[in-house]
Amino acid sequence: MRAMKILISGICGFVGSSVARTLRDHFPQWTVCGLDNLSRPGSETNRRALIAEGMSVIHADVRLWSDLESVRDISWVIDASANPSVLAGVGAGSSPRQLLEYNLEGTTNLLEFCRQRCAGFILLSTSRVYSIRSFSALPVVEQNRAFTLDLSAALPPGVSAEGVSEEFDTSPPVSLYGATKRCSELLALEYSEAFNLPVWINRCGVMAGAGQFGRPDQGIFSYWIHAWARKRPLRFIGFGGTGFQVRDVMHPADLARLLAKQIAHPSRCTQRIANLGGGAGSAISLAQLSDWCAARFGAHMVTPGDETRPFDIPWVVLDATAAQKNWDWRPEISRDAVLEDIASHAEKHPDWLEISGV
Repeated sequence: MRAMKILISGICGFVGSSVARTLRDHFPQWTVCGLDNLSRPGSETNRRALIAEGMSVIHADVRLWSDLESVRDISWVIDASANPSVLAGVGAGSSPRQLLEYNLEGTTNLLEFCRQRCAGFILLSTSRVYSIRSFSALPVVEQNRAFTLDLSAALPPGVSAEGVSEEFDTSPPVSLYGATKRCSELLALEYSEAFNLPVWINRCGVMAGAGQFGRPDQGIFSYWIHAWARKRPLRFIGFGGTGFQVRDVMHPADLARLLAKQIAHPSRCTQRIANLGGGAGSAISLAQLSDWCAARFGAHMVTPGDETRPFDIPWVVLDATAAQKNWDWRPEISRDAVLEDIASHAEKHPDWLEISGV
């Protein structure tokens, strides 16, 4: 592969830093650099580590065009900078305007940056662009302390035993967070058509692994395992306090392998949007995760909570068949390997939740 310079926005976040390291390790002929506004607790820890490993990290904010103007000679931009919480813009201490500035205006600036430099653009989007009502209406049954799709019932378009495909409903409501990411997707596609820019959009499921800054509203796998190891209070929220809600999980190193293929082959296929997730084989409920934690760390009480939240969904599993077909890609790091990666990190870093700002 020819030499290129890859810029990762949000490089000091968990996904950005993980992708940076994977690309650097597997493609030494590429120069990997990044920018970050260092606003999230713990990001300074990653900044120091990345610089120590020889990568250039610019202190910059994608919301400010003047912060981007001096960055030159970029071949591709990977947009990993966003407020990633589904509660962003509506939760306590959260501003809708700030969410729009981060997730929509920031992406717009990066697209304009790519247009002026004839650089390719990859947007890390989310499963949260899919309709909350349509997700909530999916037929599910309880099995082995988890919700699972009822395959005996009639399923809507874009849903199968493999999960939810790119054809699933994206009509509102999707949350303010999901709306910013869906708008960013449409803008990226329009920039691609108008200015002949190579663009890829990856709708990512839940990503997790060692070093993730876990919080209850984002990075739930990391938060749960670290909190369990520290015997912090934990609660099952919604769905009767059962913890049966299900997500699939993927390590960002697997994401990076696909990004490398998209960068190296910008004209390989015409399908610009791809679901990327661990799939049905990596799906796990909070109750099952708690069982895993009990076997790994010992017993700990989880309190059932009565409250419900408008954006909670009982079952989300992404079907990555299109990525497998178009890119010969599938996750290589198993769910249990991801969980053990986090658990080992929790043992080595007992203060990680404090570093994460929790």
